[in-house]
Amino acid sequence: MPKFLLSVWENYISFALYFFSLPLLLATLFSPWKKYSWNYPRGFNIAEYFNILFSNLFSRIIGAVCRLVLILFGIIVLVFILLAGIMVMAFWLLLPFIAAGLATYFFVN
Repeated sequence: MPKFLLSVWENYISFALYFFSLPLLLATLFSPWKKYSWNYPRGFNIAEYFNILFSNLFSRIIGAVCRLVLILFGIIVLVFILLAGIMVMAFWLLLPFIAAGLATYFFVN
């Protein structure tokens, strides 16, 4: 039965990884938000150049912040799943001792 519990635990972990897309979010951390980016103009216009530079930079910062929030939330969920799995496995391994202790307690008293 612990083998079954381990496979269930593994399924929960893989679900959380794919639900929050953690590998993809880490790979595209500094990509622009919703692929919003502006092209630089032809010629040399310093005001337009800096306008587009800061617009693209701002889009990347917004994308990074949103992705970081999702990554942190995904990590929190993963930690919760790991702790819950450890508690379930510990309970499963200690269940015979708990049952024996309860049986002796109720039959002796």
